[in-house]
Amino acid sequence: QVQLVESGGGLVQAGGSLRLSCAASGRTFTRYAMGWFRQAPGKEREFVAAVSWSGGSTSYADSVKGRFTISRDYAKNTVYLQMNSLKPKDTAVYYCAAAPAIYTYTSQYPYWGQGTQVTVSS
Repeated sequence: QVQLVESGGGLVQAGGSLRLSCAASGRTFTRYAMGWFRQAPGKEREFVAAVSWSGGSTSYADSVKGRFTISRDYAKNTVYLQMNSLKPKDTAVYYCAAAPAIYTYTSQYPYWGQGTQVTVSS
């Protein structure tokens, strides 16, 4: 089992920045690729970004490329999502997830956090 706890969400104005954190515990953190997903009201959960177990590969949704950066700190067993130039359409609950490799579908991630709310005002 892998336990994931997100933090760092909040209310920010358009154009602002936030950094989300996801602390992992349980099975060896380095064995898993880590992903961030988000779900806006009335919409399906969608892929945002992912980083490989080694940290050497990353993947981003087109909607966040150039604005968001995913990274991981092995010493802290934590993965981060730095979000810059935020837009109102980025408003959603953001979830951290763990999987054996980088995937973009929610069904491929067996472990999930509880989510953290990000609200971007215009």
